[in-house]
Amino acid sequence: MGALHTYNVTVDWTGADEHGTSSYTSYSRDHEIRVEGKPTLLATSDLKVRTDVSRYRAEELFVGSISQSQMLWFLRTAAKAGVVVTGYVDHAQGTMRIESGGSGPFTEIVLRPRVSYGEAVSAEAAARLHREAREHNHVIRSLGFPVRVDPMTA
Repeated sequence: MGALHTYNVTVDWTGADEHGTSSYTSYSRDHEIRVEGKPTLLATSDLKVRTDVSRYRAEELFVGSISQSQMLWFLRTAAKAGVVVTGYVDHAQGTMRIESGGSGPFTEIVLRPRVSYGEAVSAEAAARLHREAREHNHVIRSLGFPVRVDPMTA
C-alpha cells in the first residue's frame, strides 16, 4: 500500500444571522472555503434561493477540479514522453440530473482541452497522451460516472 496524502480544507458558513435556518428561504448560502496560506474562495449554493451568483458554487469547483487534475496529468505525461506543450485551455462541462427532490447526481463531465505544442504532434500521439493521462488521473478514477476527454489541437 502506498503513502497516504491528507488534504485539509475549512468550509465556514458566513451567511448566518440571528434567525439561522428558521426557514428554507430565510438564510444565506454564502460561505468561505479556506486552505491555510492560500486565498479564500467565496462560495454559495447552486440553487437560486438566497444565492450570490458572483460566488463559486460547489458544482463549478467540482468540475474545475476534474479539469485541473486532467490538465496536470496531461502535462506530466507529455513531459515524460518528450512532447513540449506550450498551451492548454479546457472548456469543461458537467451535467447533473435533477431528480424529484431537487437534487441529483452528476451523469457526465466532458473535458474539451485545446492543446498547443512546440512542434507538430500527430493526432494519434496526442490521443495517446490524453488517454494515458486520463488513465492515471486519480481524481477521475475516484468517480462513479463517466468523464469524457474530447481534445482539440490549437
